Amino acid sequence: MSLPSSPRAVPPRVALVTGVGRRRSIGAELALGLAADGWDLALGHWQPYDDRLGYERGADDPAAVADECRALGRRVELLPGDLADPATPEALVAAATDRLGPVTGLVMSHCESVDSGILSTSLESWDRHYAVNARATWLLLKALADRLPEQPPGAPAAARVVALTSDHTAHNLPYGSSKGALDRIVIAAAVELADRGVRANVINPGPIDTGWMDERIRALGVAETPAGRLGTPRDTADLVRFLFSDAGGWINGQLLHSNGGFRTS
Repeated sequence: MSLPSSPRAVPPRVALVTGVGRRRSIGAELALGLAADGWDLALGHWQPYDDRLGYERGADDPAAVADECRALGRRVELLPGDLADPATPEALVAAATDRLGPVTGLVMSHCESVDSGILSTSLESWDRHYAVNARATWLLLKALADRLPEQPPGAPAAARVVALTSDHTAHNLPYGSSKGALDRIVIAAAVELADRGVRANVINPGPIDTGWMDERIRALGVAETPAGRLGTPRDTADLVRFLFSDAGGWINGQLLHSNGGFRTS
């Protein structure tokens, strides 16, 4: 007579989510959605950037988001770091791994976003946008993949990656062009990192009011969206949760528009 075997322990799922500096942000809703789905979380943020923008926030929004995720039963680590520093991406992935375990989910919702155009963009602003939006994206992907073993062909996904992009162009030159570079980097990762089991996609969430819209911009956004409303951070989080699920594993190397049909004229 054989004794029943004890259930095998399921290793924790660990995701690093960047850009979780404010409660009223896409990053915060992404974190809460993944926490509800059982992911332990390392939350990247950088207060000096939020200070510069001056958008709505509480006294300590990263800690508040972390507490909400912990209330869902998850382990959470807060990881401040300036992604304009080329050493920060490796440091974030290393800290998340040391404190929580191997990172198998990466959501890049960080950005540098300061409006300027062809004639008004400074060299400093150009370089910082590309450092944060493009270079840090590449280095975060590299730090993740460096820790993943090679996978046999046809193996299940070993790691999920999602990055947020934008189609801003005119009057938002360094932001829009650096987000275009981000698109290419992440889509390349879906091919180049396939042997590490990486599934990588980009989401364009369209206009979402996280504190930067005035009444005129809100009205224009609604008028240009066939669904009849602006998008919300939860709309984006729902799609990320699907892509991080087993059901979303066949979607790879795509730029997905989750915007209610929004189009710019």
